[in-house]
Amino acid sequence: MKKLFFTLLFGSAAYAAAACTNFIVTKGASTDGSIMVSYAADSHQLYGCLYKYTPSKHTSAMMPIYEWDTGKYLGEIPQVKNTYATIGNMNEHSLIIAETTYGGRAELGDPNGIMDYGSLIYIALQRAKTAREAIKVIADLSAEYGYASSGESLSIADQNEAWIMEIIGKGKYGKGIVWVARRIPDGYVSAHANQARITTFPKNDPENCLYSPDVISFARERGYFDGSDDEFSFCDAYAPLNFGAMRGCESRVWAFFRTVADDMDKYVDFAMGYNPDNRMPLWVKPRTKVSPKTVFDCMRDHYEGTPMDMTTDIGAGGNHCPYRWRPMYFEVDGVEYCNERATATQQTGFWFVAQARPYLPDDMGILWFGVDDAATSCLTPIYCSSTDVPECLREGNGSMLKYSDTSAFWIFNRVTNFAYLNYDRVAPAIRKVVDEWENSKLEEVKQIDAVYASSPKKRVKKLTEYSVNTAQSLFDKWVELDRYLLVKFMDGNIKSEDENGFIDNGNGRDIPDKIQQPGYSEKWKRAVAADNGKILRVVE
Repeated sequence: MKKLFFTLLFGSAAYAAAACTNFIVTKGASTDGSIMVSYAADSHQLYGCLYKYTPSKHTSAMMPIYEWDTGKYLGEIPQVKNTYATIGNMNEHSLIIAETTYGGRAELGDPNGIMDYGSLIYIALQRAKTAREAIKVIADLSAEYGYASSGESLSIADQNEAWIMEIIGKGKYGKGIVWVARRIPDGYVSAHANQARITTFPKNDPENCLYSPDVISFARERGYFDGSDDEFSFCDAYAPLNFGAMRGCESRVWAFFRTVADDMDKYVDFAMGYNPDNRMPLWVKPRTKVSPKTVFDCMRDHYEGTPMDMTTDIGAGGNHCPYRWRPMYFEVDGVEYCNERATATQQTGFWFVAQARPYLPDDMGILWFGVDDAATSCLTPIYCSSTDVPECLREGNGSMLKYSDTSAFWIFNRVTNFAYLNYDRVAPAIRKVVDEWENSKLEEVKQIDAVYASSPKKRVKKLTEYSVNTAQSLFDKWVELDRYLLVKFMDGNIKSEDENGFIDNGNGRDIPDKIQQPGYSEKWKRAVAADNGKILRVVE
């Protein structure tokens, strides 16, 4: 998401803005032969819902463009005659597009551009069937109408190929974008998280690398680069690394890589912002093939088991909470410090793991979709050919300023915000339900696939019904979970349970028995004693 990223490279305070994470798994690197792209749309202002576009025949109509982040009207472009249906960030042909904003050089923003990055994504989904077509749509629209956003990294994938495309505008020095796109080798995984990652690239390999003809010459003209063409690095020219880019952005890529690949701990000093010369590769080969559930869970990472583990320092409070409220930087006695920006974060609007599956018809791609913080929310399967959106995920059902009793975004936020208060007790109870649901739906989808892969006449209707009904079932489950968690963990107590439910005292009046009161972590108790021990100390 674009959140003041023009300043990302020019001051540590902008580190607080870092948002959005993409993981990419090629078909040769996945357990089921699918291409997977994950995305967390992280914004303190974005309402989580499932966008739906239904095409109609167009003649000479004009299409208004509104900036995705702000709703600001930017202008209009001609509509094309034929478009494709989309649901979320996937279209009916299993084309997937996601993004992370890296900002880059501030002077390359164009206030007169019409095409913002969000509009480019959703219009490309409407106009392209393949990743290569989408790259062309994005480049052509930007060139013709001007680019209204800052630097973006895009994940673009179809049933056969997965690409990273990095773009940035030309500011007052020209119209459109400079860009480069690299195809991820089959059998590898890649990722990006608010920092441009493409360095040098092949100049004569159009099967695997595409780029704008002026991507190098423009950098020379602006004084960003003065070496030979072979030495040109896109990210070093247009988005040079600093501490925040490594610690707040590249660290999330590292967390994913170290989970699925070997020998990644050698880059820990880079991920922590200490050694920019120890840069990670753009892609890595996983130690074993990666399952969809593994990708789901990688989106829930808080750097557990690393030096940046957010559950272990005093900032985690007395209940090991892996979250730090904004701002991310703070100063004590003239010394500046940072909190971590993990993959899972409280301000997520929506998130997904999309699967383009080459062994099935192209209208049977899956968008595993969720709202709010990935660590305490759950994904539900939405087939890419679905013609309807579940009521609980529909646009207009609530907003960031209006609560709705029928909105998934609000019920998930109720549960998650309760978990933040008592994290080490409530979050595991949520995670148990999450794992049971996701594992069961992964198996269920296999059965649905087997039934409808060879039934094109019935397929769209039945897959839509399944997608809608399953999402509504998840909403109902979370309503019940919300009630259960409040009863079980109210007021810092934990009510005991057995196979029959909550344990009462046997007197028939629903009075709880065997209440647990675990208190706080040892580190927290010691910190409180050190801070206020003179007042709190018990004396005989």
